[in-house]
Amino acid sequence: MGKGLTDMVFPVGNGDDRHVRPGVALNCRWGAKHVTRAATGRMAQRSAAPRLHDRGMRTIGLASAFMRNSRFGTTLGVAAILLGLCASAFAGGGGTEGPFARLGPPEAPVKLYTVERGEGPPVLLIHGFGTNIFTWRHITPDLARDHKVIAVDLKGFGQSDKPFDDRYSAADQAELLVQLILDRDLRDLTLVGHSYGGGVALLLALEANTRLEGRIAKLVLLDTIAYPQSIPVFFKLLDMPVVSQLSMRMAPPALQIQMALRIAYYDDSKIGRDEIAAYAEPMKTAAGKHAIIYSARQILPADAAQISARYASISLPTLILWCDHDRIVPLGVGLKLKRAMPNATFRLIDECGHMPQEEQPEATLLQIREFLGKSATK
Repeated sequence: MGKGLTDMVFPVGNGDDRHVRPGVALNCRWGAKHVTRAATGRMAQRSAAPRLHDRGMRTIGLASAFMRNSRFGTTLGVAAILLGLCASAFAGGGGTEGPFARLGPPEAPVKLYTVERGEGPPVLLIHGFGTNIFTWRHITPDLARDHKVIAVDLKGFGQSDKPFDDRYSAADQAELLVQLILDRDLRDLTLVGHSYGGGVALLLALEANTRLEGRIAKLVLLDTIAYPQSIPVFFKLLDMPVVSQLSMRMAPPALQIQMALRIAYYDDSKIGRDEIAAYAEPMKTAAGKHAIIYSARQILPADAAQISARYASISLPTLILWCDHDRIVPLGVGLKLKRAMPNATFRLIDECGHMPQEEQPEATLLQIREFLGKSATK
């Protein structure tokens, strides 16, 4: 019997499980617009501490904001990383949960967890750094009414494989998604990428007319990384073998995620226990910690300047959405990207931090819907 729109149970796993494990299942009541815990047991409680930022304070990147405002210092620094360029399971909508896609070279295959819902022109959702497909839970049911919505956990995140190797760059992620697009014969495809996932989407767009043979039709970028920027001190710490291992163990994952969400959200009253539980779960394993460390070490490509110089060649219809209070990827990045891309439209989301699809899902969905409709008539 299929799962309904208003009652979807979804797993929060570490990539090694194939079924929901007791204590980590979440029940999504979409119609009531809230998510309730389906398992028993203690969960991390939200701190009653005051907000970690002034609305009027000017910050330059995640590290500066975190160092100015958090008295936890380096102990919770990794929390900033987890949502610094991002934000486990996928909820809502009818349809069938997709299989693990076996990708990569035969000698080192990687299984990526995917979920598909709906019918129609395909939309591929690419989450941000340190997160997974849980981040799309608010906008997926509506999009799936007239699109085939495919959400994927990138390598090292959510329920996808987390091998103990060093192939965790944005280019490595894009290479796996090229294979996914070709294997599933996706055409007239819209890419939707958030933050780090937006950087992966840009790499795919640069391949749209060559390797992907015109399969990509449209591009949606949410608060995306795009240009060289200063590296927060915590990323530098993760580049030190001993320090990186210690820093990942200095605070419980739930506490790290809670502090990270406080930075990523404009209104931290919207942060719920379920978000904390969903994003913390994959960090509890050695493989999950390895994936975070090696992804952080390669977060800024050595050839980032050369890549960004090619954005002018992307002629795809593109929607760039940006939060008006993003302290992680500054608004100036989005405006610069708009100027560089010849067929881009820029829209600002009010009262929003770094995660529009979570903090302002209605406004985000409205803009995406309008863009897809206009693009379809061109």
